[in-house]
Amino acid sequence: MKKPVLVVMAAGMGSRYGGLKQIDPVDKEGHIIMDFSIFDAVKAGFEKVVFIIKKENEQDFRAAIGDRLSEKIKVSYVFQELTNLPEGYVVPEGRVKPWGTGHAIMSCMGEIDGPFVVINADDFYGSHAFQVAYDYLTTHQDEEGIYRYMMVGYRLENTLTDNGHVARGVCEMDAQGYLADIHERTHIEKRGNGAAYTEDEGKTWIPISGDATVSMNMWGFSESILGELQSRFSAFLEENLKKNPLKCEYFLPFVVDELLKEGRATVAVEKSQDKWFGVTYKEDKPMVMAAIQNLKDQGVYPAHLWK
Repeated sequence: MKKPVLVVMAAGMGSRYGGLKQIDPVDKEGHIIMDFSIFDAVKAGFEKVVFIIKKENEQDFRAAIGDRLSEKIKVSYVFQELTNLPEGYVVPEGRVKPWGTGHAIMSCMGEIDGPFVVINADDFYGSHAFQVAYDYLTTHQDEEGIYRYMMVGYRLENTLTDNGHVARGVCEMDAQGYLADIHERTHIEKRGNGAAYTEDEGKTWIPISGDATVSMNMWGFSESILGELQSRFSAFLEENLKKNPLKCEYFLPFVVDELLKEGRATVAVEKSQDKWFGVTYKEDKPMVMAAIQNLKDQGVYPAHLWK
């Protein structure tokens, strides 16, 4: 069985943050959030990382992390390009926004030929998540007609920011712990001791339990997902380019959801008790720096990760 590869989605624009937040240091030693994810991944057994980036950010990325890691783990880069479209489609005039997480993963065709784990570049997941993902992918394979996927779920209250709203996939599981449904909530905020979401720009708010299991876009797949993403992209464009040509996004969970509804995949939900940290907003950074320092003080991470 092939060893799983780690895929890091880092082509997003960081529009809510300003600047290339993925390469902004989060400790006095100059580490960025990705350093901690890749450190945890190497510890779990991963031997290769693929960064999905924009071509114009390649030099910044190599300088910020890629060159530093290349002695510890095999590093490669793929580029998420707006022009990577099926035949007959062109980029809508004025569009600058990437095509979304599903399209990002499609960029890995030709670079991945086995199981892989997907993460966001600017989220801290905790070591437990990488271990359970690695363990699942090294002990499960697709069966006849059924893809065996997994995701790491987090408690919603462990994934909120004090500085604004977050987007999360809220998960429903069946009795066996498999993903039954995932609802993309694009605007969730802390509310007193709990949380609430809105779908009408704040006119109404719907309470949601802090115990709800949410996706942080950490998925484990067999390579089968690549072909599924590619084959469904044209239908997505056909439907959505008419509605929202400048901002429609091909989200990875939408395709997973389609496969679940078709009975062609299962997604085992492995729950993490770790607290998520992320820099969605500039104001989040001091909290993330304090959390990282606290983990170092507890001995979870050494002061210098790669020495």
